[in-house]
Amino acid sequence: MTLPRLAQMHASGEKIAMLTCYDAAFAGLLDEAGVDMLLIGDSLGNVLQGRGSTAPVNLDDMLYHTTCVRRGVKYAFVVADLPFDSYHVSKEEAWKSAAALVKAGAHMVKLEGGGWTTETVRFISERGIPVCAHLGFTPQTVTSLGGFKVQGRDEAGAARIKRESQELVEAGAAMLLYEMVPATLAAEITAASPVPVIGIGAGVGTSGQVLVLHDMLDITQGRKPRFVKNFMAGQDSILGGVKAYVNEVKAGTFPVDAVHGF
Repeated sequence: MTLPRLAQMHASGEKIAMLTCYDAAFAGLLDEAGVDMLLIGDSLGNVLQGRGSTAPVNLDDMLYHTTCVRRGVKYAFVVADLPFDSYHVSKEEAWKSAAALVKAGAHMVKLEGGGWTTETVRFISERGIPVCAHLGFTPQTVTSLGGFKVQGRDEAGAARIKRESQELVEAGAAMLLYEMVPATLAAEITAASPVPVIGIGAGVGTSGQVLVLHDMLDITQGRKPRFVKNFMAGQDSILGGVKAYVNEVKAGTFPVDAVHGF
């Protein structure tokens, strides 16, 4: 899987299936199941480290897990999160962090937020590293957002997401990711976007979907977001559960907006 192929899938309407992944064993299994993209997410702070947020995850954590995942990958496109405080001080710091993740095996890096991140995206992408820009609900700044809330519901919020999306793509972002935004807004932006748009809690109208692996396998303890579905239900193996996820994403039957709360 390559970035041009992902862009072609977006242009043709072929859905993209993405999941988080943190180790070589799962990377091989997700490859076998036909997952197009693997995200080494700073969500590892929650699901692997037992932390209450992603903020404590550092660059060394991300480098370790990116190296592990890349060892198990043969097919999928690998994206790694730039963790909190690894790209905030300067564009040069952001470049060094992104370059380290690429050296560890990432094909693309992901960072959160718009506005101030635009010039950082430009700086990184102009130097040859593809960037995915994450908008809507941004877990690294959950406190400033007032908790786990859908973003872009009102006219001003929707306009801001549209404006920031355009600015980021013009700056060189090769992919957008929307988390917890209204389905109508995500679908509208996706229809006009020159780059693939991945959704999580953003409805079925995006170019593709991503979920946290542990959530969709129903092994995350405690309450899960409304947009999560247990893909292990009715399956006799993890491989079967992941294949069920891929099949539903590809068919456009997951998520079901009316069921999953968009």
